[in-house]
Amino acid sequence: MEITLQNILDAANRIQPYIHKTPVLTCQSINELSGIDFYFKCENFQKIGAFKIRGGMNASLSLSAEQLKNGIATHSSGNHAQALAFAAKTLGIKAYIVMPKTSPQVKVNAVKGYGATVIMCEPNQAAREEALQKVVSETGAEFIHPYDDYRVITGQATCIKEFIEEIPSLDFVITPVGGGGLLSGTSLGAHYMKPSLKVYAGEPEGAADAILSFKSGKVEKAPFINTIADGLMTTLSEQTLGIIKQHVTDILLVSEEEIKAALRLIYERMKIIVEPSCVVPFAAALRNKELFKGKKVGIILSGGNVDLTKFSEWFPGV
Repeated sequence: MEITLQNILDAANRIQPYIHKTPVLTCQSINELSGIDFYFKCENFQKIGAFKIRGGMNASLSLSAEQLKNGIATHSSGNHAQALAFAAKTLGIKAYIVMPKTSPQVKVNAVKGYGATVIMCEPNQAAREEALQKVVSETGAEFIHPYDDYRVITGQATCIKEFIEEIPSLDFVITPVGGGGLLSGTSLGAHYMKPSLKVYAGEPEGAADAILSFKSGKVEKAPFINTIADGLMTTLSEQTLGIIKQHVTDILLVSEEEIKAALRLIYERMKIIVEPSCVVPFAAALRNKELFKGKKVGIILSGGNVDLTKFSEWFPGV
C-alpha cells in the first residue's frame, strides 16, 4: 500500500491525544565545535521515552473492535515493546510481547510495568518469530510488526511533520536506522512536506545491514553484529527498503568509538539522557562535517531508555 500525505495527517490527528509534541533543542557549544547548525528533535522526551509510541499508537488505534478483542502482540528488543504495552493499557486490552533475553532490563521492566505479558526468547530473528507465532496462535492476538507495517511507518512519519512545522528552514535531517520504520516514515514525510529536505541515516559499523541493502537493492544481513546501539540490530524489510531506496539520499556509517563520543557530548553539553542508538545520526554528522558544514541539520533523537548499569562499560574510569 502506498502511504499518502493524507494518511500521515490522519495519523497525526489520531495519535495527538496520546503523545507529546516533543521539543526541538539547540546547543551553541556543539554548533561552534562542529561548524554545523544542529536542531535536535527530542523524542527521548516522548511518552514511553521513544518515538515508537507514534507508530505503535497509530497501528493500535487503526484496528477494529473485532481485531482488538484478543489483544495485540509483537516481538521487540525494547521501545516498540513499550509502545504496544502502553497502547494496550490505554485501550484496556491485553498485550503479549516477545523480547530477546539480551534486551536491556530497563526496557523489560517498563513493558511489564504497563501490564503486558512478556515472553523471553533467544536473541535472533528466527527465535523471535517462532515465539511470536506461538503466542498469536494460542491467544488470537493481533500482530503489529515493529516496522514492517504501513500503519507503524505512517505513525513514525508524524515526527518529521512536527519537525518541519517547527523548523521549516532545515537543509538536512538524519535519523538512526535499524528496521527502517523511522527512516522510511521520515523520508516519506519530508518528500510530501518539504521535497528539498535531504534525508540521511546513521548506522553503526557493528550492525551495517541497511547500507548494504541500500546499495544492492535487496534486504541484506549485517556481516557481523557488535554494537552498543541495541535498538539498531534489526534488518530492513522489503517495505521499508522500498521507501528508503526511493527517498533517502544516503546511509552513513559510524564506529563504536564515534557513538560513545557523540553520547558523551550530548550528556555533557546538552544535559539530557539519550540512548546509544539515538546518537548514531549525530555521530554520522560529526564524522562527515564537510558534507553538513554551515547547514541546518535536524537530528531525530529517537529515544532515552538507557540501561544505567552500562555506563561503566561505555565510559570506563569515569
